[in-house]
Amino acid sequence: MSLKRMAAVLTALAIVPAAVFAGGPEGSQNPALEANDFVYVCRDAGAGGYEAFPDVCRLRDGRLMAVFYAGYGHVALPNESLPRGGRISYCTSNDEGKTWSEAGTLYDGPDDDRDPSIVQLSDGRLICTFFCLRKKEIVREKEVPWVGLGSWMIESKDLGRTWSAPRLISEDYYCSSPIRELSGGRLILGLYRQDRETGVSHGAVIISDDGGRTWGREIDIDNGGYKLDAETDVIELKSGALYAIEREPKTTMCWSMSKDRGTTWSVSKPVGFPGHSPFLLRTADGIILLAHRLPQTSLHYSLDECATWSENFIVDDFIGAYPSMVNLKDGSVLIVYYEEGEGSSIRARKLRVSKAGIQWLKF
Repeated sequence: MSLKRMAAVLTALAIVPAAVFAGGPEGSQNPALEANDFVYVCRDAGAGGYEAFPDVCRLRDGRLMAVFYAGYGHVALPNESLPRGGRISYCTSNDEGKTWSEAGTLYDGPDDDRDPSIVQLSDGRLICTFFCLRKKEIVREKEVPWVGLGSWMIESKDLGRTWSAPRLISEDYYCSSPIRELSGGRLILGLYRQDRETGVSHGAVIISDDGGRTWGREIDIDNGGYKLDAETDVIELKSGALYAIEREPKTTMCWSMSKDRGTTWSVSKPVGFPGHSPFLLRTADGIILLAHRLPQTSLHYSLDECATWSENFIVDDFIGAYPSMVNLKDGSVLIVYYEEGEGSSIRARKLRVSKAGIQWLKF
């Protein structure tokens, strides 16, 4: 990831059309939120009051774990008040997301550790992936004050009580979605990168066939001529093919397909609507949900294995997003996302999806 790519992250809100901030699109399916329509996962993790980029999974003991970034702003480089910079925090829930524990620190390295994702593998191990920014000691005019350090992972064999030392996954590619465990045990992680020489940005994946102990080379996805900030996520379809969804900053997200378990990918094509930070989930009923930012925090669903998508549903008027979802025991779905801005917090909502559409549930 280039410095230009991270600078674009900071200015992402500035390029969103002004109409987005005025409320949901015409015909929005979500009225103003009322009491019990949402809950706070975390309002302050003790690192400066800014919480963002959440991800959630179910633990083997039945609890839910949400991981998220905690700092003093969108980028929290080390300073006097936070000498180790932004960190990865977590909360857990024993009641299907209705209430959450106080925030704890999952990982806090010497740099700005950010955009965490969490997965529990079939063998019981938890893997948290994230990337890091290191503060520059000397900053020239118009330069951003950090350098990217690539994508990393830590793992836990005891439900998150202790964690391994971080291990590098990719030195020059970045992650925004969790590792996906495919049928047969292969692990695949969506990545993205901007070429330092050409400025071309695209999605990618990386594969592990030994449970994440080692990773192969990064596999680029042809961007089809689109400028893809990517934030790639991947889902396995019923056919065995893999579907990747990629962020595009202004016009339309793109998708790509792999029919050989992620080794090669089709040229990216437009999905037909805009979106940032996409996240895919298959519900207990087999419907595929796609959550994303833009407009605000949004949601689509597919009844035909990602071939077509429903109309847009507004989850919340906050535009932070970076949503994540998990299936609940009663067949409903929990979606977590963040607000954005000073004092940004992590929120959660509940929904049920069927062929008839989205039904929002109260806590």
